[in-house]
Amino acid sequence: MRIAILADIHGNLPALEAALADVARLQVDQLVILGDIVVGSPDSAACWERVKALRCPVLRGNHERYVFDLDTERARPEWSTLQFGPVRFAANQLGEAKRQELARLPATLKLPGCEDLFFVHASARNDNDLVFPYTSDAAIEPMFANTKERWLIRGHNHFASVRLWGDRRVVTVGAVGLPLDGTPAAQFTVMEKLRGGEWRVEHRCARYDVSETARRFHESGYLDTAGPIARLYLREVLTASFHMIPFLRFYGELKTHEPEISLEEAVTRFWPGGLK
Repeated sequence: MRIAILADIHGNLPALEAALADVARLQVDQLVILGDIVVGSPDSAACWERVKALRCPVLRGNHERYVFDLDTERARPEWSTLQFGPVRFAANQLGEAKRQELARLPATLKLPGCEDLFFVHASARNDNDLVFPYTSDAAIEPMFANTKERWLIRGHNHFASVRLWGDRRVVTVGAVGLPLDGTPAAQFTVMEKLRGGEWRVEHRCARYDVSETARRFHESGYLDTAGPIARLYLREVLTASFHMIPFLRFYGELKTHEPEISLEEAVTRFWPGGLK
């Protein structure tokens, strides 16, 4: 039994196609997608259509939630600001019918015949928990309360890892479209069940034309329409490294001294000489 697990596509269609081409060569028995198909690079709608056509199990992630909750009573006030321009761009591109398709995706998955595997986007508790190599056992415990499976398979962190947790394993599968470990390639994980019932974990990456994704940022009108945060997404795609989280911390500190500073000016200060 071989299972390919993809997560965190984030609207990056060239990366998705590269990962799927590698999966096809591997001839796996099952494909699973763990959410965050949308928001980040410009092609959220195309990525969702491609994923639907695969007819495989698909979970929702936090970015699906942002898209289908946008402009509803569940939306948070800050979602109407320019900071969430990429979410609004994706929502407009998808349209209401596709947003409702995303809303109907499940949050967790168990595969028949794989009783020792449990699939989520981030954790069993919510869609935005983070698990790092240094995350304490005490912090992980409430994330996976009421689960008994030995293998807990997740995305969300945008890098690949296996976290030992007692006699259990927390497998983070890496990001297809927005890796943040310094390797600009479409990352995913293959799990193979060996004789004796143990699982082997293989983290893989498929090279793709990053410049093609960069062109889409320009050709699609995304950089002009989605606001300054789209420039940070482009920077993350090009470098496969963290820019969004450091920027948000930088922006928060700036606003304590300059409450009226605009998002545009903050991004320009954070990334001098960046794309205009």
